Parts: sequence; C-alpha cells; structure tokens
Amino acid sequence: MRETNFIKQNEEKWREFESVMENPHKDPDKLNDLFVQITDDLSYSRTFYPNRSVRVYLNGLAQRIFLKIYKNRRSHGQRLVTFWTDELPRLVIESRQAFRFSFFVFVLAVLIGVVSSAMDEEFASIILGDAYVEMTMENIESGDPMAVYKQKGAFGMSLGITFNNLWVAFLTFVLGAFFTIGSIAILIRNGIMLGAFQYFFIEKELFWESFLTIWIHGTIEISAIIIAGAAGITMGKGLVFPGTYSRIQSFQRSARRGIKLMVGITPLIIMAGFIEGYLTRHTDTPDIIRALFIAACLVFVLFYFVWYPRYRARVGFRQAARDDKIAPNRSQQIRYNRIKNSGEIFAEIFVLYRRYFGKIAITALGTSILYCAGAFLLGEATLENRFAFPSATWEVISAKPQFFINEKVPFISLINAVCFTLLSLVAFRFVWLEDDKTQKLNRRQWLMGLVNVLIPMALLQLVIRTNDWYTIFLIMAVLPIISVWAYAGFREQKLLPQALGRAIPLIQSGIGLSLGLFTIMLILAFIFTMLADTALAALFVDLITWVVHFEAAEMATFSTIVLTFTSTYLLHLTLTMLFLGGGLLYYSLKEAHDATALKESIQNIGRSRKIQGLDRE
Repeated sequence: MRETNFIKQNEEKWREFESVMENPHKDPDKLNDLFVQITDDLSYSRTFYPNRSVRVYLNGLAQRIFLKIYKNRRSHGQRLVTFWTDELPRLVIESRQAFRFSFFVFVLAVLIGVVSSAMDEEFASIILGDAYVEMTMENIESGDPMAVYKQKGAFGMSLGITFNNLWVAFLTFVLGAFFTIGSIAILIRNGIMLGAFQYFFIEKELFWESFLTIWIHGTIEISAIIIAGAAGITMGKGLVFPGTYSRIQSFQRSARRGIKLMVGITPLIIMAGFIEGYLTRHTDTPDIIRALFIAACLVFVLFYFVWYPRYRARVGFRQAARDDKIAPNRSQQIRYNRIKNSGEIFAEIFVLYRRYFGKIAITALGTSILYCAGAFLLGEATLENRFAFPSATWEVISAKPQFFINEKVPFISLINAVCFTLLSLVAFRFVWLEDDKTQKLNRRQWLMGLVNVLIPMALLQLVIRTNDWYTIFLIMAVLPIISVWAYAGFREQKLLPQALGRAIPLIQSGIGLSLGLFTIMLILAFIFTMLADTALAALFVDLITWVVHFEAAEMATFSTIVLTFTSTYLLHLTLTMLFLGGGLLYYSLKEAHDATALKESIQNIGRSRKIQGLDRE
C-alpha cells in the first residue's frame, strides 16, 4: 500500500484518538481499543515506511498514551509505604480471629505458669532451669535482681537477643504448617515460661521492679511473639479449613498472608532487641519514666495492630487485596525425554515428593524404627550416652555426623547402608513408575535392584567415614555418581560393573548439572533438618517433661530415644528427596548422552497426520 493511501485510510481514526486524549473525561474502553489500533498501525509503518514521517507521528501518539497510563505507576518506595499503611492493616483485620486466638492461648498459658508456680515451688526451676534460678537468686541477694541484663556489652547483647527473638518468631510461624499445632505449642511454651518467670519475682516481693524492667522491651517483644503465633495459625488454617479451594491452593494463599505478617513484625523484633540491649540495663532510671515508656510501647502496639486496621476497614482500603489470585491447579507432568536444567529437575522432585508423600513418610518411619532398634540394641554404651543433643546451634551442627559415625554403635555404617538401600529402592520405584506406569516388577527384578543399590550405598558409607574437613565436598562429588549408578542398575537391570560403566559417561555429559543439583538439594536438606531437629524434637520433649515427671536417669534415656528417632526420621525424609533427584537426573543425562528422543524426532520428520485424526500420509 502506498503511504498516501495508508494515511487516508486511517487519518479519521487517528484524529479520533487525539480528541479522546484531549478530553479530560476519557472513556477507558474506547482509549484501550484505539491504543491497540495505533500500535498495530505503528508496527505496520515501521515495516513499510521506516524512514517516513508517518512512522514518527504514530510513534508520538503511542508515546503519549503510554506516558499517560504509566505516569502514576507506583514506585518501589510507594509500594513499601502502601504495605505499611494499607496492605498489612488489611491482613491484620482479615486475620483477626487468628490474632484473638493467639492472644487467648498466650494469656491462658501465662495464667497456667502463674498458678503452677504458686502451687509448686519447684515449678520455676523446672521451666526456667536450675542454673537460671540460682543465678537470679544470687543477683537478688547482691541487691541487683535485674543484673542479668547487664552482663554483656550493649551492642553484643542487642545483637544476640535480636537473632534469638527472630529465630523464636520464625519457628512460631513456620511450625504453624503442622496444622497450626506447632504455633500453638510454642505460644503455650513461651506463655508458661513468662508466667513462671513473672511469678518468681512476685514471690520475692519484686513485682514492681521486675515489671518496670522486663516490660520495657517485653511489651513489643511479647506482642511480636503473639503476632508470629497468629501468622502461623493463619498459615496452618489454610490446611485445616481449605474451604472451596483445594488444600494446596488454600495453603498457598494462607502462607502468603502469614509471610506478610511476619515481614510486618520483623522491625518490631529488631526494635525490641535494641531496647533490651541498650535501655533495659538502666534499672536506675526513675520509675515514672520507665512506666511512661512501657505505656508508649503498649499504645503503639494497640494503635497499629488493633485500632488502625479497624479504622482502615471502616473508611475503606486504598487497593484491592493482592493475595486473592490463585494459580490454576494444573496436574504437573514429568517429561523424561527432555534435557532439563537443575531448576526444572528440582521442581519435578517436589512434584514426585508431594504425589507419593504418604508412602515416603511410611517408608521413612519404618527405616527410622529400624535404625533406632539397631542403634540401641547393638550399641555398647548406656542408652542416654549413645547420642548427644546439644542446644547451641553450632554444637547441633557439629553433632550431626554422630548419626553416621559413632564409636558407641559399632555397626552404625551397616545399619545406615541398609536404611539407605530401602529408602533409595522406594524412591527409585516411584521415579520408574512415572516413566512406565504399566511396569510391575517381579521378584527377580527386585532382587537385582536390591544388589545394584546396596553396594553403592555401602560405598557411600565408606566416603562418609572419612570424617575430615573435606568429607562434605567428597560427598557432594560422589553422591551424584552413586545415585545415577544405583538408578541405572535398578532401571536397566544391569550388573554392577555394567551399571557403573553406564553411569560414568552419563555423569561426564552433565557434570555441572549434577553438581549444581545435588548442591542445592544438600543445602535444602541441611536447612530443613536443622530447623525441624532443633525445634520439633526439643519442643516435644519439653512438653512431655512438663506433664510427666521423670527421674534424671529416666529423663535422659527418654530424651535420647525421642530425639534420636525424630532426627533420624527427618533425615530419612530428606534423603528420599536426594534419591528422587538422582533418579530424575538419570533421565536428563541419558537424553543428553544418547539423544534418544531427538533421534526419534528426526526420524519422524515429514510424517504428519491429516486433519480429523485420519491415517498418516
């Protein structure tokens, strides 16, 4: 088309567009239709009239509407302000039932702590620990009952307290994923501790001094713990009461809300840590000033988390809720005939993990019982001395190897090899099942798979037993080879040397992919076991000891058995994830090395089907 004809054909439309732009009361639908047409004309002019004035004119029109639309777009700073002034108050008012429940549980737990301390003089020592009670008694006798807040420098104390409070709040929230039970348990635990702690000073006739000291930082700190409990309950509520959503969709929705609530209290936790480190230590400050400061903190909490959300709900929020849109619940298919990156394989691991979680959990339960039976029946030392469970984070990390190398349990490597074999066989079967759902393994195939898996898992134990600074790097390098080797033998029903000969070239075709995938999985497994091991097991033992009285020796034995089983169970759940990753990695490496699907696609070039499902040409 000639340029003059193109202009004559569209000039009326362009004039209409200009008139709409100049009108202060624009019709958004009309503007949208005209903008689409203008951009189409601009694309046409760029193709056929790249150096003509019509292209410049249309480009100017498109620019005008683009700037009109986006000039009021919110910046990151505006988004941050809106979060605090609109989005977080909306979440608070929508989660008000969880807030009320969290507050009620915490207050009830505080009352339980107070009443229990009043009825039993030893209750405070059980809850707070003998060492802490003795130290506080010494401080009272020395004339400075609040000396505990002056033992360290202000900065170091503030930093340590802040990290500890963030950790407690994070645990309170995350454990809500266990159908809200975890969050409620931690609220009860902290409430009972607070009640026992406060009554301890009441009994010593130091209520006013303790109140003015503790609640300087405690007003904000305790409020943050209650809000973290509400965030955890909000998240767990999505699992318990999915409503019209699927359970996974409801959990995704509630988890997003809970995470935003946690983001909202993070500054409060940091503020409370700063106050405790720098201000609480000044116990010689006049009482009226400390009381006014506590009142100001309380007013702030009540204003922002109680009055302001109600006020915003009454006058109306500035924007619609941002977390109501749920992604479609599509059934995810695992495609074995593609070369995938580590992110794609990582996502498929969780697809399989979720799909077969019930069977994985039962298998891990069985192997954990087997491990504990072997560890406690075949060990040489007393039961309470077989494993150590320290409380400090670094000590917990350094204690992990004891589940693989323990001189007090001579056959621990053999026990682990058997457990790893059973876990990997189940995981590999699930991977194979997704590849070929019609395949049913006979007894010979299972026996061949057992041999092909047992030997690599035994070699993995030898690698673990090196127990040196380089062991973790050696495991990261060897684990992909062992996993692919074991799965290749299991899937292809080859003898061990043939399976190894098959696995080595596969790994060579994707060394970077293998190392990257297993590094990500090992880091994730470490974080999960650390989180759950240090929280769930210790919390369970604490709750049991508060209800049932044990002698010291009985308590040590009970704690060791419970903590060993819990740690092993969580470890086996994460190991299954690693073995699923090894099986899925095999297919990606196989396609990269053999190009089976690519060759099949090449052979099918030129073969097409007629429409309506007729025969091939």
